Amino acid sequence: MQTQTHPLISPALGTERHITSFHYGPAGAQKIYIQSSLHADELPGMLVTWALRRRLAALESAGKLRGEIVVVPVPNPIGLNQRLLGQMLGRFESGTAANFNRHFHALADLVIPRIGPRLGGDAQQNLLAVRAAMRDALAEQTPTTELASQRLALQRLSYDADVVLDLHCDFEGVMHLYTNPDLWPDVEPLARYLDAKASLFALNSDGNPFDEIHSFCWSALRAHYGERYPIPNGSISVTIELRGQADVSYAWAERDASAIIDYLTHRGVVEGAPAPLPPLAFAATPLAGAEALVAPSSGVLVFHAPVGARVEPGQPIADIVDPLTDRVLTLTSSVAGVLYARQRARFATAGMEVAWVAGATPLRSGSLLPN
Repeated sequence: MQTQTHPLISPALGTERHITSFHYGPAGAQKIYIQSSLHADELPGMLVTWALRRRLAALESAGKLRGEIVVVPVPNPIGLNQRLLGQMLGRFESGTAANFNRHFHALADLVIPRIGPRLGGDAQQNLLAVRAAMRDALAEQTPTTELASQRLALQRLSYDADVVLDLHCDFEGVMHLYTNPDLWPDVEPLARYLDAKASLFALNSDGNPFDEIHSFCWSALRAHYGERYPIPNGSISVTIELRGQADVSYAWAERDASAIIDYLTHRGVVEGAPAPLPPLAFAATPLAGAEALVAPSSGVLVFHAPVGARVEPGQPIADIVDPLTDRVLTLTSSVAGVLYARQRARFATAGMEVAWVAGATPLRSGSLLPN
């Protein structure tokens, strides 16, 4: 195992932060990149990477790693240090209100102007050429803020990974994941090993989140060049939502680390016989089909349906109770699907999205991700 340190721009005199990456296994074959808690207040993934590193160290000592696995347990040291009145503010950078998981460099925009002359009829050679163009383009970027340097450091670590796993969690939720529809054959085994209750597709949900900037580049290149050149899926990138913010336990961490190891064994990165594929709990659905239930007024939030429940149109999901007027307003699902996430707070303000149901029929377009 090798440890690397990646300094960030110092935002003020007397301060300095850095990112630490841990590298297991031999380079030159498949490369796997795994990071946790990019939203710094989403901590289940940080414990999963702790458990995962112990497994990887043992596998490396036993000579069973057949590729490089890069683990970044703390990709957002900025967010970890943000507190207001005792509460961690890990989703948005306090100086700019920028979401830590948005506005990464759009790799397609960087690569397309320079890649044309390097492409040919061999898909593997095209993959290498595109990655070289990514490397060169990212090397040319000059960040001017600590946040920009953090984003760039993560992209320089991950741009050439065959698999990118970005570990997040929701407020309250069941295990679910987000990925590019072009990648589903490669991602479905991961969804099965993780026992994902929802798998949500989006080619480009807008905002350049970390997982999408990897896979979307390859989809965009295929769309741009059509049949002229064979362009493979050069990065299988997935956002894994490890249930809810309070679901931090050794038991969950060990279970999820085991599922990731099973997936890496299935891909041949870890030597051994892959575990049998479990059944897929629910079919994958488009992110555009996810319904957000919005509170039209304020009040105490009381849920009827638990996360993970299969719900039907018209089924009550939550009540909003106004203790001043005695009015009880019931929010119902308009789609059939899985209630995969809901708010952790139990007080709703007008306009708040309080729960999300994964439906099979697209309902929305444009920007599909919450702020």
